Amino acid sequence: MLNKIDLARADLNLLVLFQAIMEERHVGRSAERLNLSASAVSHGLGRLRKVLGDPLFLKTPRGVVPTDRATELAEPVAEILARVRRVIASAEPFDPARSTRRFTIGAPDAVSSVLLPPLLDQIRLLAPGIDIGIRQLLPRQGEPSPTTAWSDCVAELEARAMDVAVIPFDGLPARFTVDKLYEEDFVVAMRAGHRFAGHPCLDAYCSVQHMVVSSNGDPNGFVDRVLAERGLSRRVALTVPNFMFGLAVLAQTDLISAYPRRFLAMYGGRFGVVGVDTPIRLGHFNINSIVPKVALMDAGLAWLVGLLKQSGNAARTGPA
Repeated sequence: MLNKIDLARADLNLLVLFQAIMEERHVGRSAERLNLSASAVSHGLGRLRKVLGDPLFLKTPRGVVPTDRATELAEPVAEILARVRRVIASAEPFDPARSTRRFTIGAPDAVSSVLLPPLLDQIRLLAPGIDIGIRQLLPRQGEPSPTTAWSDCVAELEARAMDVAVIPFDGLPARFTVDKLYEEDFVVAMRAGHRFAGHPCLDAYCSVQHMVVSSNGDPNGFVDRVLAERGLSRRVALTVPNFMFGLAVLAQTDLISAYPRRFLAMYGGRFGVVGVDTPIRLGHFNINSIVPKVALMDAGLAWLVGLLKQSGNAARTGPA
């Protein structure tokens, strides 16, 4: 990113400043985040523009927008800073009782909702200063191959957009560490008293209107592929962006939806949503924590992975 001459007159704080402006899209808010004055941020941005030979951010009435060059640099800068932070964090032994780190876990909401209660209980007891961020992950819709469907999430993990990914996928290269947390399958979710519960046959399943959880609104999911193999189809009348929101929708409509069994067992009762076994085999799958092997050199991250394994054990012994 920087040639040898420029590197001699650059400092790491300029990259921290770049990342803050990239995320805030506003000089004033970036200054508050960095505990600097707006003029100091503007001065630093001017230095960075000279080093990189690009305006980087253009003023608008509502703040700033990145140039194409700034957008290209966002990911490598984030990776550089993440590596530096890991080096600094490893300079002294990781002590969860004293640590104030923040970890980001990427997972579908039906997975994070199952793992978070036992995970947060352990953090409260063992590491009260540690914070957790959850990044919503869903597979790419319409992809017949799990490898392709989850490829975007794996790429984000390698780009250090999150510390750990917890997804129903295990076909990963050897450079990743994959740990099974628990096993999951699907049931048909619907409001209590729905007519389908009294006669959950395949014909009725295909004739009822369905809801699908989709990150981009695409109604085609893995259930449609399973049905198509038998020459069958269904009507997807609604898509929603996550499973938790979907519970409120199911509670107030005649829609049905394929839902993870453990998630529904934990949260369906609050909404009056029940589940029955599917009339067609949708398969079982492993919920795995995934981390690049090189990242596990970070003692703090290794500790978090161990805690996730304990949370997975709690999920296996909990309601299903």
